[in-house]
Amino acid sequence: MRVLVAAASRHDSTAEIASAIGRALTDAGLEVDLRPARDVASIAGYGAVVLGSGVYMGRWLPDATRIVELHGEELKARPVWLFSSGPIGSPDPKPVGEPPEVVEMAAAIGAREHRTFTGRLDRGRLSLGEKVVVAAVRAADGDFRDWELIATWAGEVAEALRPAVPVAG
Repeated sequence: MRVLVAAASRHDSTAEIASAIGRALTDAGLEVDLRPARDVASIAGYGAVVLGSGVYMGRWLPDATRIVELHGEELKARPVWLFSSGPIGSPDPKPVGEPPEVVEMAAAIGAREHRTFTGRLDRGRLSLGEKVVVAAVRAADGDFRDWELIATWAGEVAEALRPAVPVAG
């Protein structure tokens, strides 16, 4: 099965999560097309889609929401998984909860699941405006991504996509 793994990422953290998901799906024997969300013009030819975005100010990036807006009907016709990255900190990442817009998108397209993964904050990669916001909320620097959790989730997606093997009888 051919699977599209696409992500919108402002500072590469979410793109790196998408790459890890793509590798896990490939290792499970699936044909994977890994693309930045901005480069997705069509989802024709894909049997399943894994779509993700970084979350900023509680919202997905426009490149990811555009895919849902433009291809919503097509997405309803295939298995879709959504993921977000963005909460930071340890041991209790903030902000807590799923972005409301993503919950609505997942329901609208019948996504199988939406998963939120912790992200990375590297002030050296931020714009001046982003640095001001991060300072105001006293966000902690660091890489909080849980690669084992990401790999486990990707394995669950791969298992759901694995065709049923007939039982010899």
